[in-house]
Formats: sequence, C-alpha cells, structure tokens
Amino acid sequence: MGLLTGPAAFHALRQGHALPLQGGDIAFTFVRLVEDGEDLGVGPIGQVPEDWHDALHAIAERPAPFAGLQADRPLVMGVVNVTPDSFSDGGRHFDPQRAIAAGHAMLEAGADILDIGGESTRPGAGAVAVEDEIARVLPVVRELAKAAPVSIDTRHAATMDAALDAGAEIVNDVSALRHDPAALTLVAKSHAPVILMHMPGDDPGTMQSLAQYDDVALEVAGFLRDRIATCEALGIARGRIAIDPGIGFGKTIAHNLALIERLPLLAALGCRVVLGASRKRFIGTLSGVEEAGARVPGSIAAALAGAARGASVLRVHDVAQTVQALSVWRACVAGRAPE
Repeated sequence: MGLLTGPAAFHALRQGHALPLQGGDIAFTFVRLVEDGEDLGVGPIGQVPEDWHDALHAIAERPAPFAGLQADRPLVMGVVNVTPDSFSDGGRHFDPQRAIAAGHAMLEAGADILDIGGESTRPGAGAVAVEDEIARVLPVVRELAKAAPVSIDTRHAATMDAALDAGAEIVNDVSALRHDPAALTLVAKSHAPVILMHMPGDDPGTMQSLAQYDDVALEVAGFLRDRIATCEALGIARGRIAIDPGIGFGKTIAHNLALIERLPLLAALGCRVVLGASRKRFIGTLSGVEEAGARVPGSIAAALAGAARGASVLRVHDVAQTVQALSVWRACVAGRAPE
C-alpha cells in the first residue's frame, strides 16, 4: 500500500522509507498484514514485525523476465481471437488471413506478444471441439510466430501441443491448467512459459454463477499460490509462470474493481502479473457504453490503473492506443521523457 512513483519513489527508497514493488520503479511504503484471513492492520514497512520480513522481501524482489522478454516496463499483449463469437469483436478475425493481418498490425503498433485463441471464453460461451479449435488457430500461430512471441490461449492440452509445435512459445490457460488433466504434464515437458489465470470452476459457461467470495483478492491470491505450488511440484519453475487474477471471469463489477485496486497483493507470489481488463463488461457498466468495441478509453484507464499497481503484462485489444497511453503515462510519472 502507499504506492509511489517517479522522484517521490526514488527519495523514499533512498531514505529507507519504501521498498520497490517487484524490484521495479514503483515503491510501496505501507503494508496490510493478513494471517489466516484475519486482518492484523496497516503500518509502514519499517514497523513490520521481524517474522514477516521474508514476506516483505518477497514482494520487493524482482522476478525473472517472463518468457525472456524485457521487464523494465509493462509489456503489451495483443489479443487475436480466431472465433466467430468473441464478445470483443464479434468474429471480425475469424478468417485466418484477417487474423494474421490483425496480428501484424498489432506488432507494427508496438505489441510485445500476440495471444491467439480459437475458443470464446465470454460468460455463457459454449465449448468448442478441440479439432475445430486447432484448425482455427494453427494457420495463424504458424504465420505470426515467425514475427513475434506468440501465446496460445486454450484450455486443451492437444491444442497447446499443436500450437507449440507450430511455433507458439507461451501457454495461456484461463483454467490455470485444471480443465484438461493432460495440460500440466504437457506444459512441464514442453518447458514453455505459462500464464495461470483464476476462474471459479473450469468452465466459462458457468463461471458467473460461482462469483461468491468473502474476500476476492485474498481468495484469488490463495488460489494462484496453490496453482504455482502444483506447477513447481511437477517441475515448472516459478520463473516460467505468470499469473492473472481473471478480471471478468466469475467476478462481479465490485470484485473486478477490488482486484485491480489490490493488484500488488499478487506480487508476493514472485511471478509476473498479467492483467486482462480490455473491453470487458464492467468497463461498459461503469462508462455506460454497451458496445464492446467502443470501450477503448475505459480499457486504457483500466490498463493504466493496472500498470500503476505493478502489472507486468497488459492483455489488450487496442494495441496502438494502449502503447501510446503507456508511453505518456511512464513519462509523466517519471517526470522526464524516456532516454
């Protein structure tokens, strides 16, 4: 808590009044201590009891660069949906050639990673046969992997395997490798980096009915902690793992806002944090904008809020606008133009 940026962060760190959030440019001056669900209160970092120091330093340590990519700024992941029923674009990129063209346009606009998916995970979405999912994504993965790091957005081990063989480098699973029993072993053997996302249950079709939490931030953090431990037990090193709180996946608007506000809580898990809030329903509710494609300003606001709280990767549909906003935001908080 008590996050600082720019000159204020520099001076607070220098004088010992703050620690760096995951070793980066954002500093934190206060923490809330929570043990076994009990809130022990808020205090400055200098008054944290000694038996909490390991947890304190875990938040301050810099994780390994995810997927070998630079980590001195938030990375932008462009979304390429090869589906006929995506909530965000209504199937505009269902044709492989249009999806490939969209991916190249995102790279030209500054995307660091392309996330390619062939199954819609919007609330209430129906399942897609694995054979159909593979047929949708493979031509796109094969072509775009020649130009940039590609992640495959899927819950299915067979699709992961086919996409990795076609050149994808990262697995992005909304079920955190729970939906398909073969996924954990496949990722472990592949040595590919993986993004673990929180979702109650493992089916997007029913997730909203499970949006019940006593403390959403603590429960999401606990879930992701346990999934990291499971992955590590099978040989997936923590440096290969990024985590995603799953904005909009089995969450109400209040849950989404609480997760973004308390995003630094996930830093204690020692993995890079991915935030995917782009064009989601809660942005439309807050802004009064019904059409998903018209939620660009709200999506940028959510992305910057995440970046200000330590998100390392921003998963977005509107790459050019997000890259521009991030460039200006970083210069403003630093008080100078990038060197």
